[in-house]
Amino acid sequence: MERRSMIAALGALSAAAGPLAALLAAAPRPAAAHHGWSSFDPGRPLYLAGRVTAVRWRNPHAEFEIEVAPGLELPAGLAQREVPAQAAPLDARDLLGRTRLPMRAEGRWTIELAPLTRMSAWSVEPLREGETVEVVGYTLAGERGEKVMRAEWLFRGGKTYGLRSSPAG
Repeated sequence: MERRSMIAALGALSAAAGPLAALLAAAPRPAAAHHGWSSFDPGRPLYLAGRVTAVRWRNPHAEFEIEVAPGLELPAGLAQREVPAQAAPLDARDLLGRTRLPMRAEGRWTIELAPLTRMSAWSVEPLREGETVEVVGYTLAGERGEKVMRAEWLFRGGKTYGLRSSPAG
């Protein structure tokens, strides 16, 4: 069962069965309910752009949903975009140069961002439904299962945020 389906099923069970179900829903669950970062394929950076349709600004990491329209194209000059200074040791230009489109880009994707402490350190305000953003990150190995991406880079309002690093002080 996919993790979102499992969480939704547990929530429905809580509402229908009352306090006992709520206690069971709060009990520790198997790791299948949430993937680890090792589920993602860091050898294949992908690009998405679209309209934000939902935002969940909470821990363990902020996330949002994006609607990717048909006909998405990789932007020219992606590898030459300005990146924060602390990204240089992380081979940011190489990663952006290797970025590709997903095999099944169009439709709704869930984008997992950094924890709220890092989002705050970068001064990233919560995203708003309806705004357009771009992201580069990784999806599940082989692009199997859910359309979910772990964001490495967020491009928003002319700014670039490197979500796996901390801003230079």
